[in-house]
Amino acid sequence: MARPLPSRKHAKPEPGPTEKPREKTRLKLHEKASADAHTHAHAQAQSVPVAPELPELDRLIHERIRLGIVSALATNDSLSFNDLKRVLKTTDGNLSVHARKLEEAQYISCVKFFEGRVPRTEYRLTPTGRRALAEYLDQMEEWIRVTREE
Repeated sequence: MARPLPSRKHAKPEPGPTEKPREKTRLKLHEKASADAHTHAHAQAQSVPVAPELPELDRLIHERIRLGIVSALATNDSLSFNDLKRVLKTTDGNLSVHARKLEEAQYISCVKFFEGRVPRTEYRLTPTGRRALAEYLDQMEEWIRVTREE
């Protein structure tokens, strides 16, 4: 059974091309500019605290998996691909992509070899990677210090 259409007396009329918008929603440009100027002057009059300058973080290390790789290698002489995968609880593809980025930046070195007939991949943290990690940790400590001061 078809439902009856709603009566037209309750529907809002659509504004036609010659009708003006309702006055209460209309804001003239000079009124808006005046309101903006007042708001800006009011904000300047109040003492708004300025956020302290925070150090720029090394985006290459800041990503979770890459930070895990560099941190794990900082505490071990070397780790195999499977060791890193197990420690970081990640997939082969994810680990290889992130390790490649760190290798391209010369933060880690990668050595591939065979142990019998089994291929092995071992990673080591380079001196460049160790310096980058130390700088990253200093930056994070600065962020923490600034955050605790507020």
